[in-house]
Amino acid sequence: MPATESRHTPDELARLGAQIFDQQVRPALQPADDGKFVAIDVETGDYEIDEDDYTAVARLRSRRPAADMWLMQAGYPTTYRMGMGR
Repeated sequence: MPATESRHTPDELARLGAQIFDQQVRPALQPADDGKFVAIDVETGDYEIDEDDYTAVARLRSRRPAADMWLMQAGYPTTYRMGMGR
């Protein structure tokens, strides 16, 4: 799946993705969705949810090949953490 160059800055992607997540995705989430990945097309508002980040992105990319995407994880303030674990 080839990556496309974003038409938005990283800050714009974050703002738009969070806005769509809060307005459209969060109200539709079920308790079973906690921890799942949400791939969001920030231009159309379309999204996909899956336990696997790659699968969520691939499904959205199959419907929206030119999607400008933001990835979030339901129930977590960040999608990924970097650094040393315990």
